[in-house]
Amino acid sequence: MTTPRDRIAGPAGPGVAPAPTARRREAARAQAPVVAVVAAGGAIGASARYGASLLWPTAPGSFPWTTLAVNAAGCAVIGVFMVVVTEVWAAHRLVRPFFGTGVLGGFTTFSTYAVDVQRLVADGHARTGAAYLAATVLAALAAVWCAAEGTRRLIPRRRK
Repeated sequence: MTTPRDRIAGPAGPGVAPAPTARRREAARAQAPVVAVVAAGGAIGASARYGASLLWPTAPGSFPWTTLAVNAAGCAVIGVFMVVVTEVWAAHRLVRPFFGTGVLGGFTTFSTYAVDVQRLVADGHARTGAAYLAATVLAALAAVWCAAEGTRRLIPRRRK
């Protein structure tokens, strides 16, 4: 007869759950590829965003057009991507974490957006900050919606 203490020490036979630490190790091992592809994708996306900021720098106190454009473009790409991988193409299980979470998560930068708004307001450009605050949200939502709807109309869906 097995006791609760035996179950904690390790598998005592069929039907006995492994120790919690073994379950955690198994879960961590299963998630390792996901974490790796998100990290790799994030590095690619953040590098692309950094490149955009070098190509089109924003002067202090001016409207941050580059960040707005990056966020809107990233949202448009996620709209296309999600339609393609959910309605058109059966993607490998690591494609969404790599591209959707990693690349596009690293590329879009809503933390920089928040800092930009805060700096504009702190530097006495409250109207510009408020316009940027609203414009980014509207541009992001419009971009993802238009891209998703446009993709649905342009690409034939697979039959379920």
